[in-house]
Amino acid sequence: MKLPLRRWPLVQQIAEGTRGEGRDAMSEATARLRPRYEDASVTRSVCPYCGVGCGQLVYHRGNELVSIEGDPGSPISAGHLCPKGAASHELLTHANRLTRVKYRPPNATSWQEIDLERAMDMVADRVWASRERGFIESRDGKPLMQLPTVAHLGGATLDNEENYLLKKLYAGGLGMVAVSNQARI
Repeated sequence: MKLPLRRWPLVQQIAEGTRGEGRDAMSEATARLRPRYEDASVTRSVCPYCGVGCGQLVYHRGNELVSIEGDPGSPISAGHLCPKGAASHELLTHANRLTRVKYRPPNATSWQEIDLERAMDMVADRVWASRERGFIESRDGKPLMQLPTVAHLGGATLDNEENYLLKKLYAGGLGMVAVSNQARI
């Protein structure tokens, strides 16, 4: 279907004496477009990828995630997101996102799904067994109380209070000496 010459945006701008900005430069199809989050609710959040703490606007409709954008009201990022933050919508919506725990037993060639409860028990058992094997109570007759054979690398989505509690658990409770956070790396 051919567009009549008088309906071309350039011809309309010349005929009407407009500057060709905004609505003047739009076709009818473009004018009908609406933001995908137009009727969605919005919640302010923080990007989960690093320790910077860029602000995000999370748009949702009911129980469905619609969009994630930079928050212009954020004093940290002023509406800007890095490529990781800009792609965080896919963190929850990507078709290949794993939603079940996968486990590959020793010498196995394929993964199997296991319950989260079983996976957590397996991790706890292995940490405790490693602690039993590697814990050093003393060195040169002086108390040491260290576990140099197990390390922890925390995630950047944790706040200061959560990191404080984890440090207390891992260093104070288990004796781990290698406790760090991904936000620092």
